Amino acid sequence: MTDDDDRKARPRARFHGRVEGSGRPCAVAGCDQPGEFRAPAEQGPGPSDRPPPYRWLCLDHVREFNARYNFFAGMTPEEISNAQRPYAGWERETRAFASNGTDRPPAWADFADPLDAISARYRAQAPAMRADGRPLSDADRRALKVLGLEINADRRALRSRYSTLVRQYHPDRNGGDRRFEAKLQAVIAAYQQLKGAPAFG
Repeated sequence: MTDDDDRKARPRARFHGRVEGSGRPCAVAGCDQPGEFRAPAEQGPGPSDRPPPYRWLCLDHVREFNARYNFFAGMTPEEISNAQRPYAGWERETRAFASNGTDRPPAWADFADPLDAISARYRAQAPAMRADGRPLSDADRRALKVLGLEINADRRALRSRYSTLVRQYHPDRNGGDRRFEAKLQAVIAAYQQLKGAPAFG
């Protein structure tokens, strides 16, 4: 007999959850069929955190077991009602995962729309924008800091601040003292950066 003939000779070999060829007998006393289906050994008082102990049954006996199985056995009417709600189980808080040194994300309960939770912490860390909407690069922001200007400063404020600082740090204004030369160079570089920036165009 070939393998194909053997497969055709066997009655429906595939059932959901069937484990063939294990050599286990059916757990029902007096049954000589192989135990190929797993079923709970006892019906507990309801859902628990651990899987219940199980036993192996033949096809006929697992069908009998399934026909009389009652998931809600041992539960109060209130517990049954709670278990039947469409969102049952979703309210439970799951285990927190390690943040691996990064900022902990905001709690989902703090937001009506989950997309807010995803973007909120990044919005909080984003640099401030100009009121006129003109872009500022990182180099522009560093230059503004060197000159002591706010992000909304205009071209007139830029020129005025530049003139003030050049007079303050120039050696000719300090009796030839060159201690402020590095600061003067930083001010000049910052002005050159900003005068060509889109925000001051």
